[in-house]
Amino acid sequence: MFSSILLVATALDALNVFTFARAQLSITIDSSLQYQHVDGFGISASFQRAQQICGKYGLSPTNRTKVLDLLFSNTTGASLTILRNGIGSANSSSLDYMNSIQPLSPGSPAAAPFYNWDGSDSGQVWLSQVAASYGVKTFAADAWSAPGYMKTNNDDTQGGSLCGVTNTFCTTGDWRQAYADYLVQYLSYYAAAGINVTHVGFVNEPELHERYASMISNSTQSADFLRVLAPTLKAAGLDTKITCCDAAGWKSQARMLAGIQAAGAESLIGVVTSHGYSSPLNGTLNTTLPVWQTEWSDLHGNWTDDWYFNHTAGEGLTWAVTIQKAFTESNISAFIYWQGAEMTGKNTALIRLAGDSYEVSKRLWAMAQFSRFVRPGAVRIDAEGGNEEVHVSAFTNSDGVVTVQVINNSTNATDIELIFDGGKIPASLKSFLTDNENDLTDLGQVTTGNNGTWESTLLARSMLSFVGV
Repeated sequence: MFSSILLVATALDALNVFTFARAQLSITIDSSLQYQHVDGFGISASFQRAQQICGKYGLSPTNRTKVLDLLFSNTTGASLTILRNGIGSANSSSLDYMNSIQPLSPGSPAAAPFYNWDGSDSGQVWLSQVAASYGVKTFAADAWSAPGYMKTNNDDTQGGSLCGVTNTFCTTGDWRQAYADYLVQYLSYYAAAGINVTHVGFVNEPELHERYASMISNSTQSADFLRVLAPTLKAAGLDTKITCCDAAGWKSQARMLAGIQAAGAESLIGVVTSHGYSSPLNGTLNTTLPVWQTEWSDLHGNWTDDWYFNHTAGEGLTWAVTIQKAFTESNISAFIYWQGAEMTGKNTALIRLAGDSYEVSKRLWAMAQFSRFVRPGAVRIDAEGGNEEVHVSAFTNSDGVVTVQVINNSTNATDIELIFDGGKIPASLKSFLTDNENDLTDLGQVTTGNNGTWESTLLARSMLSFVGV
């Protein structure tokens, strides 16, 4: 307890050193200039990772609760608001495959389906229900592939395309309607379990052939299926939004989107989705639809829980900048990290599990600096005054609370002042710090400077979130 008090006091002292000095950097926030709306921040627990969190491999109920609090609590954790589940296509659960709700072909596309629902969905039903108890309301379900018997290669892995779309031929016929019905049935099972799946995707990284569930779909083929899926959802009385197309990289998604637009099918999409692997987010996509970054992580780096060491891809500071630029430069509305928690030696998750122990990465706290204070329904507002090393963003929540995020990527501390010029002006501000020594540490009230400004010091290699109260 003494060390914790000393840590906070040290951080407070450091931030108050320059209270009465002239700020080196002025940051101006204007809430009257508004940009995109925010849908939230989230994670996935697909490929049986939900079962790892549930305790299949030794995580005790006590530590399970701690892990869940770290992910979803709005007082001690990141308060994430989106859960992305995987829609299974495999006929077994070997390795970490996701089970299909219809593992065997009914015989033909027109044959009566026979579904097989185990009520668990690799632990994702349980995790969805737990997330809902924390207040999560946005549930996205994505299919990596259709079941193998619906595809040109008769396998849910190694690519192949959905039978019936342009430039395919299958002796078994056209499976587009059967696949749409399959997805609607999946949604109905979750509804029966008390979970409203708000978004559904029919393909994931459609440009890749992979040894795990994968399905090739170009923009023309995606447009073909959108014309079947959209009316099928409507006929079922569902307002679930269709997401498309979760390309592996930003450039690939831009090409996919352009092709779908050319085919006249963009209006059937609810949210444009992309990953950041093969090409990172760069600029904006040409659409008026909301854009989500739905999967990204450091897939190859060895596990690190560092905030900053030497700018490696898995460090928390790296991800803080990545998240911020995704909103300020690419105008996304949601940011979803790959896995929330899993047994891994890489940086694919925010929390690493090992038996009945867990380790928290600074990537989680980078997410938390945004997700705790930028809530669904917020809108990004204008924030000016950053430079090559100091990055800024700002948002107004639906309840009127203004939040400002300032990241210092420099080796030097920077004295800053916040100026609210236009729109709502907060009565007071609190600040929260993450760096190598702090995890969203509450630093209390920010000092008021001259002429209604607020003054603080941004420590080297750190991030501050300012919250209007």
